[in-house]
Amino acid sequence: MERVSTNMPNDDMQFYLRRKERGIADVQTKIASQTRIRELADDPVGASHAVRYASYRTRLERFEQNTLGAKEHYNHVDGFLGEANDIVQKLREFAVKGANGVWTKDDTAMMGIEVNELLKELATIANANGPDGKYLFSGDKSLTQPFRIVEGTVDGIGEAAPIRVEYRGAGANRQIELSDRSFSTLDMPGGEVFWAERMRVASSWDASGYQVQEATSIFVDKVEIFLSAGDDVNTIAAKINDSAAPIKAFLDIETQGLALEGTDPHLITLEDREGSRVLQDLGLTRGNSPQGAPNWGNDTRVSGGSLFDVAIGLRDALLRGDHNYVGGQALGGIDDALANLNMRRNVAGSRSERVETAWGRLNTEIQNVNHDLDREIGLDLADAAVELGMMDMAHRAALQTAARILPPSLLDFLR
Repeated sequence: MERVSTNMPNDDMQFYLRRKERGIADVQTKIASQTRIRELADDPVGASHAVRYASYRTRLERFEQNTLGAKEHYNHVDGFLGEANDIVQKLREFAVKGANGVWTKDDTAMMGIEVNELLKELATIANANGPDGKYLFSGDKSLTQPFRIVEGTVDGIGEAAPIRVEYRGAGANRQIELSDRSFSTLDMPGGEVFWAERMRVASSWDASGYQVQEATSIFVDKVEIFLSAGDDVNTIAAKINDSAAPIKAFLDIETQGLALEGTDPHLITLEDREGSRVLQDLGLTRGNSPQGAPNWGNDTRVSGGSLFDVAIGLRDALLRGDHNYVGGQALGGIDDALANLNMRRNVAGSRSERVETAWGRLNTEIQNVNHDLDREIGLDLADAAVELGMMDMAHRAALQTAARILPPSLLDFLR
């Protein structure tokens, strides 16, 4: 027979009291955290749903931060583009004014000096930084100053003045994710924004008998174009036209050389794949430059300049009193640059509107997910308070009953 200890009633009472106390503590913790699931055992199915909802909400919050960052970036870009637009409008006013033959050479020279100052300010805007210290118009080379200003001596100006402006940035390769598998291009490269005319690059070398020796690739405006062994110049032109590069390729009728023309105003970049020399053999480049911009061949014909080229041409024409150039080529180039600048500004505004729409949609989705998550793990405080009160009442009653059934004796104090 098992021996019945006199401590068994006391041990049993202590066990059940501790269990009640743990239940009370559990309800109190749920009320404090306002969640009904603290462990998987509380509701395995609800917990699995809650984990998925929480993970999805985290992704949505990350996308929300992306949209806010993109919108701030586009706002800064739009602000500087607006300032650039104002300067180009002033350049146009000087071009219209300087084209009038009533002005003397001294008068137009004074205009040229003012245009030179506007040119400097335009270069400052093109090299602007965002709040994070990165350059806004250098493409995905955000830590590289986009435009290099080369200064020299200019007749009629008593100090060093810009004689050439070179783009050292890259293309628009950075993208930001607004939602799952939905991206927006972040960059506005200076080689696109601050350009005036559609650029044309033409080789003077006869390429009618050229063939690619082995499979390789070339990069046209950072778009990789794969070539196969045996491809001739017509096949190369067709592959360029079928690619995503904003370039129209064709064979020059006079020279039988490969010619490229931009479908919109921007700096054309050409680069051979490492170890390849297709573009060099076609007479378009002399190799890949360290900055990634093409190193044109000695006989390559290049036309279509940047906004800075147009401004420099306007300044120099005003300084020498060339009314015909000012009213013709200079004014036409400024109009082209102004149209391109407004188009790029519209693109930035459209992207900003898109991220604004995405931000509103994400806010709604986050609210819906929070509702679903609260439905799974949310705690009804009224029910929890009633349950806590009932458990506390039961615990007090158990303590009172135990005190009557198991009163302490002298032996309890002597142990």
